[in-house]
Amino acid sequence: MSDKNINVASTGNTVGKVTSAGGPGFGNKRSEGLSGKILLKVSDLKVSYGGIEAVRGISFDVPEGEIVTLIGANGAGKSSTLRSIVGLEKPASGSITFNGMELTSMGTEQIVKNGITLVPEGRRVFVNLSVYENLRMGAYLRNDDLAKDLDWVYSLFPRLKERHWQAAGTLSGGEQQMLAIARALMSRPQMIMMDEPSLGLAPIIVQEVFDIIREINHQGMTILLVEQNANMALKAADKGYVMETGRITLSGTGKDLAENQEVKEAYLGKSRK
Repeated sequence: MSDKNINVASTGNTVGKVTSAGGPGFGNKRSEGLSGKILLKVSDLKVSYGGIEAVRGISFDVPEGEIVTLIGANGAGKSSTLRSIVGLEKPASGSITFNGMELTSMGTEQIVKNGITLVPEGRRVFVNLSVYENLRMGAYLRNDDLAKDLDWVYSLFPRLKERHWQAAGTLSGGEQQMLAIARALMSRPQMIMMDEPSLGLAPIIVQEVFDIIREINHQGMTILLVEQNANMALKAADKGYVMETGRITLSGTGKDLAENQEVKEAYLGKSRK
């Protein structure tokens, strides 16, 4: 992955209890109600690598304040979708609008400035930099005071505060994932995208990651989640889409998809009785 991913933002010990201190720069708390506004709209998106179509004309919406998940097998086109939204892959055709702005002609830096950030698959923290330095890298497009945001992410992730001068490469896998999320939050996004946040983590750490996802959402953050752990993703999501070979084949609320027999058999490890 190229160095333009800089802000696109194993097992180990737990990272500390999730707290609910309000985050700066967010909208209303989720408990105050959702706006109904469509924040992100993807229309007939196609992404190709050479002559191979990875994404084949998909359309979906992400309402403000909600958690939306894309589930599917490896190679379904989920990561390509996220990369095209944040400008790391240029779509072959289609439209991506965020807050009414067309993104397909923008570069990654401009997209981040307009309020979208990505927690990439595999965490990709800067291993030779400290926790604190990684967090500052997440805010590299900002020119304002970072103190309140640092206090906020440290309140979400107490272990990161304890280890703020520790090299990121010496953290456990779970701690590195928390750092990747915290680094992305430092750009003060309106929407955060997460690509396989549970990958390679022990079940107890996966639960902590999803607790964090729910807490961030409760504080007003819109989340687009790509996740192979379909069970956890659908439990957390307001709405979900199933992707297969570059196409969306099913959609519905997280609850409805979790109860869908095809989804159960294909992604939840539950066979038909």
